[in-house]
Amino acid sequence: MRRKLLIAFAAAALAPTALRAQPSGKMHRIGYLGPTTAAGAATRIAALRAGLRELGYAEGKNLAIEFRWADDHYELLPKLASELVRLKVDVIVTHGTPGTRAAKQATSTIPIVMATAGDAVLVGLVASLARPEGNVTGSTFFNPELAAKRLEVLRDTFPRIKRIAVLQNPGNPAMGPVLREMEQSAKALKLELLQAGARVPEELESAFSAMAAKHAEAVVAVEDAMLNGNIKKIAELAAKHKLPAIGLPELAEAGALMAYGVDLVQMFRRAAHFVDKILKGTKLTDLPVERASKFELIVNLKTAKALGVKIPNEILLRADKVIE
Repeated sequence: MRRKLLIAFAAAALAPTALRAQPSGKMHRIGYLGPTTAAGAATRIAALRAGLRELGYAEGKNLAIEFRWADDHYELLPKLASELVRLKVDVIVTHGTPGTRAAKQATSTIPIVMATAGDAVLVGLVASLARPEGNVTGSTFFNPELAAKRLEVLRDTFPRIKRIAVLQNPGNPAMGPVLREMEQSAKALKLELLQAGARVPEELESAFSAMAAKHAEAVVAVEDAMLNGNIKKIAELAAKHKLPAIGLPELAEAGALMAYGVDLVQMFRRAAHFVDKILKGTKLTDLPVERASKFELIVNLKTAKALGVKIPNEILLRADKVIE
């Protein structure tokens, strides 16, 4: 009997966490507030769902997800957030400053998990990372510093470059701090910044045309839900206008020249951890906001060949991934 008990304890210790701590049998309801489109967020939603499955949640059995999509029109977010509040969901998952802010304004009681947000303290989404007050927690990253760093990467890659366009969304309040940081970096690097704004996907074409008209030599794409959801189109427009482009890792995967940034897909997977803790009763004040600390440099040599540009060896040696 003693031997059987020891074996049983050993098996329990070795069992995956998700199997040892299964969620209760009740039906949990998550409200998902999407600033972009379902298609544009498909990869990230798949990561969120995978993370939830790993923790023992199965849609239709002990989990239901109510989706609301703004389809890249941020002005619709407050109404959609209110709909989720009226449904009395257990937790709201969203991402980006516009989505998180809309959810926060709609409720002060339902827990909110921001899968990603650029510098949550700086834009006022939370007062502290270590002990977030109110009803918001999740993951954040240094968006202003990250965007400025991309200017350095471009300058290191093309030492003679002078004019760089910044593709950003004027409808996102997080853009203010990002642009200020980039202006300071550009001044130090003796670069001229050319702002190109797009609030909706239909404005992307004109934004790139404006870049070309101003003789931009490269473009930095800033993180924003709408822009992130239209990565493929941005990569195609950059190729069409023969502009070296740098942005988040998915941009290089979609065909842009370079990427330097955090893995947003993995951050969405991590959001499941916050949801799980909240559903099991953990207080938000005991769930510190996590800040991404791993940054990837990706170079797409196939695109470099198409653009007719040479990537210096020192950049290739620094790259975490080279697409050939």
